[in-house]
Amino acid sequence: MSITSALSIATSGLQAQSAAFSSISSNIANVSTVGYKASATSFEALLSDSSGRSTGIGGVTGTNSQNISAHGDIETTGVSTELAIDGSGFFAVTASSDSTQVYYTRDGSFHTDDEGYLVNDAGYNLSGWALDENGNIAAANRTSTQSLAPINLADISGTPQPTSAIDMTATLPADAAIGDAFVTDAEIYDSLGTAHSVPLTWTKTAENEWSVQAGNPASTADTSVTTGTSDGTTIAITFNTDGSLASINPSPAQIGFSGWTSGAADSTITLDLGTVDRSDGLRQISTTDGNPKVSGYKADQDGWSAGTLKDVTINADGTVMANFDNGQSRAVYKIPIVTFTNPEGLDSVSGTVYSATAYSGQYQLKEAGSDGAGGIRAESLEHSTADTATEMTRMIYAQQAYSAAAKVVTAAQEMMDTIIQAKR
Repeated sequence: MSITSALSIATSGLQAQSAAFSSISSNIANVSTVGYKASATSFEALLSDSSGRSTGIGGVTGTNSQNISAHGDIETTGVSTELAIDGSGFFAVTASSDSTQVYYTRDGSFHTDDEGYLVNDAGYNLSGWALDENGNIAAANRTSTQSLAPINLADISGTPQPTSAIDMTATLPADAAIGDAFVTDAEIYDSLGTAHSVPLTWTKTAENEWSVQAGNPASTADTSVTTGTSDGTTIAITFNTDGSLASINPSPAQIGFSGWTSGAADSTITLDLGTVDRSDGLRQISTTDGNPKVSGYKADQDGWSAGTLKDVTINADGTVMANFDNGQSRAVYKIPIVTFTNPEGLDSVSGTVYSATAYSGQYQLKEAGSDGAGGIRAESLEHSTADTATEMTRMIYAQQAYSAAAKVVTAAQEMMDTIIQAKR
């Protein structure tokens, strides 16, 4: 082997170890980067054909690659929109809210930006399936990334539900005089989510017999302001001699309202006054203090206002639940997990973001925690797979190899200088 061959081989060693240093420095710099996958350097010997006593020029190459399939440790953060994948797969993200190019990452450092989109610290928008009012995926073709949309929480509001039923419990005074009347109030909601206060007048019509009638609803903020018109239905109620409910007429008991000042649709509300021959709703007993009154009154209705988004929670299956200040919750998105046959074939766009290639195979959109896809852990982040101790050890080996190759270059240069001097 000639001196020039030795010089060339030593130079390839310097280049290979430089590649290793690049990998090491990147790993150390990203030891705290969420979802980062550490890179490693593979070395390959280069030998040309040998014949007889002559040996061709040899050398080495160094190639850096990320171990994309490696999973980092998961740490709880307490931030509801920060996510980690417990198992295989990636989040689908886009570079902007209006981009159709989908990328893949395990960096779940998502937070809400000024426009309401969930973006991670690298600036990528999280994509998911939009859900309909029943919590079902709205897209017809859920296997394509075209069925995904950037998750936006800015325009989400709770859908109002008009009151359709009121469950009532109350004790009516058996010692009240015939003709005595007592008034209670019930809160109801119209079809637009506006709250109203309805006065209910309980009148004793005979022994063990009562009637209840709903008056015109009023504003809950100012009960002097009438907000609708009651249909004036009178409901007759009778009790058994033991105070339990005997009958209700009409049955089911219903009251109606129209002419809402809010512009809402007419309302028909069913009153659940209890079970016949039982005291689980209305009952009648004498008062102990001789002061007849309605006691134990409670009216639970099933309506609610529109509500304002308070916060979100994300389930292990990727369902994004919007929680409203009216106490209601609604499923608004589902975050898929994207898997590949060969994730190592993905092309690195950045240290934590990848694009699909022919080598990675076709993507598959799966519900989190099913069919081999990892589950989603909310309020968590996946650590970098880079380890400082490991990288320091690699650096020592690389530094020693680089220094040795540099000495070979120096020695070869001195030998060539000697030959040149001899020729002169």
